[in-house]
Amino acid sequence: MWRIARRPKWIAALLLALGVAAAFAALGQWQLERSIEAATVVERDTETPVPLESVAEPQEVMTSDASGRTVTVEGTWVEGDEVVVTGRESGGEPGDWVIRHLVTSDGASLAVVVGFVAPGAGIPDLPLGEASLVGRYVPSESPQQSDFEAGERRAIAVAELINLWRDVDLVYSGYLAVADAPPGLEEIAAPPPEADVELNLLNLFYAIEWALFGGFAVYLWWRLVKDEFEKEQAALAEASTPSEPA
Repeated sequence: MWRIARRPKWIAALLLALGVAAAFAALGQWQLERSIEAATVVERDTETPVPLESVAEPQEVMTSDASGRTVTVEGTWVEGDEVVVTGRESGGEPGDWVIRHLVTSDGASLAVVVGFVAPGAGIPDLPLGEASLVGRYVPSESPQQSDFEAGERRAIAVAELINLWRDVDLVYSGYLAVADAPPGLEEIAAPPPEADVELNLLNLFYAIEWALFGGFAVYLWWRLVKDEFEKEQAALAEASTPSEPA
């Protein structure tokens, strides 16, 4: 078949197919650039504090509007439910995070990252009683990040914390990283979430379509060469078949 493909006629056809494919690729690139240029940045206010209960509810999956939102919450600390999460960072510095159990004014449990300490420093004396907090509401992590065999807890996983806390009824699915750490702890670096970007899907679809057209041009050349090869093979086979005597 490649002997046929090297004939001048089919070499010219291949060059034509490659030219068409290149033109389609250029059109696809243009459509892709248009899709990126026309992308819409989804702006949402994550820095103006709002009450936690206005954007999230206990026992409910965190919404995109609540994720990364700066919120306010009031409640009471549960003494003895503090947890240390190791192997963390804050502003590029390694250390441990201290997690506390807050029962909000509506009776739901909320995990609160109250601050950052040097590795192995332990938990300092923390204030008890009622608290009024401001912080960033963040999605829970997966408990699989922890190394339980080594006795290390590395994830802030609400599903794990509720098994460690003594008294839990309703629980928020995310955790709060407070803006102001209590004495003895350093503040956690909790940057705002990145803005979501929505691509122009119509232009993106056209870009994919042009790429498929370019591939089809080359495939069509290969299919025509193969058809020519099969036609010549059939003619040779017919010519080599002895004719039956009359």
